[in-house]
Amino acid sequence: MHPLYYIAGVIAASITSALAAPAAAVGVEARATAGCGKVHLLRGVTTYHGLTSSGRDRTYSVHLPSSYDKSKSYPVVLGFHGSSSIGLFFEVDTKMSESRFSANKIMVYPDGVGGAWAGANYSQVSVGEDLQFVTDLLTELRGEYCVDDSRIYATGISNGGGFVNTIACSSAVGGQFAAFAPASGAYYTDNSGVTGGCSPARSSLPVLEIHGGSDASVFYGGGEGEGGIEPAVPTWLGWWAERNACTSSKVEDSFNGDVHHITWTCANGAEGVLQHWKIDDMGHCWASTEINFSQLSVLEGPTHIQASQIIMDFFDQYTKP
Repeated sequence: MHPLYYIAGVIAASITSALAAPAAAVGVEARATAGCGKVHLLRGVTTYHGLTSSGRDRTYSVHLPSSYDKSKSYPVVLGFHGSSSIGLFFEVDTKMSESRFSANKIMVYPDGVGGAWAGANYSQVSVGEDLQFVTDLLTELRGEYCVDDSRIYATGISNGGGFVNTIACSSAVGGQFAAFAPASGAYYTDNSGVTGGCSPARSSLPVLEIHGGSDASVFYGGGEGEGGIEPAVPTWLGWWAERNACTSSKVEDSFNGDVHHITWTCANGAEGVLQHWKIDDMGHCWASTEINFSQLSVLEGPTHIQASQIIMDFFDQYTKP
C-alpha cells in the first residue's frame, strides 16, 4: 500500500467522521441501516478512510452521490481493483463514480494488501482475512451511511474480479450481496468444479461476467495464470449455470460477430440471472467505448461495449431476498 495514499485516507476519514453527526432517520425504507440520518457534507467527491480488520490497518474510499440525502437509503457497489493497483486506479479507469453510471449509488473502492486480493499465489493475505475485511467494511458502511441493505453489489477486474467470485462463493459473506459482476476475472479459488470450494448463499445468485477473447493475462481458455491455475471461462460459466439450476441459454452476436452476449434461464424461470459478455478481439482491460488506462496498458483502444453501464443496469435488476 502506498504510504501517501494511506495517510490521505486516514486524514480524509477523520474529516468525514468529524462532519458526520448522528441523528434520527425519518421516513427511510425498512431495510435501511443505522447510518441513515448522519450528515455528510463531502458529496460528489471521493473521500478516503481507514479501518482495522484482523489486526491490520486497511483502507478504502467512498464516493457519495452529489444529491446524497441522509434520509434516503442507497444501493452500495464495491469495486475491487486488479493486482499491483489500488482502488483509486480502478475508480479512474472504470469512471464508475461519474453520475451517468452511479447517480443513485454509493461507490466504494477497497484497497488490497500489497496491491492484491487473496486467492493468487502472490497474495499477501489469506482468503479468510480478506473476506473478513469485506464483512468489517460492510459493517462500517452500514453504520456511517444510509445503505439499502438489500442492494449491495460487487464488481472488479482481474485479480479483483476473481476475488468478487470468491465472495460470491462464500455463503456467509456472499449472502450479504444482491449480485456480482466480475470482469476479466482470475478465478484462482474456483477452479475445481461445481462444488470445489464454492458454496453460494442461495440459488439463483445473479452473476454477470465480461471477458476478452484475446486476453493474454487471464486466458479465456484457462490454464496457468500469473497467480495459479485458472479455469476456462466457458467451463467456469458452466459451473455457475449448474449452481443456479439453469436450464437453457441463448446467444446474441453483434458488431459483426465480435461481441457475444449469452444469457441463461435459471431456477424458477429466472431469465438473465446468469450472463456473459465475450469480446473476441479484446485483451486484458476494462471494456469501454472510451479510452482508458487499462486499454492503453495492453496497447488497445476503445471496445464495442461500455462495461460500467452494463454492470450498473444488471445490478439495478436485483435485490437480496
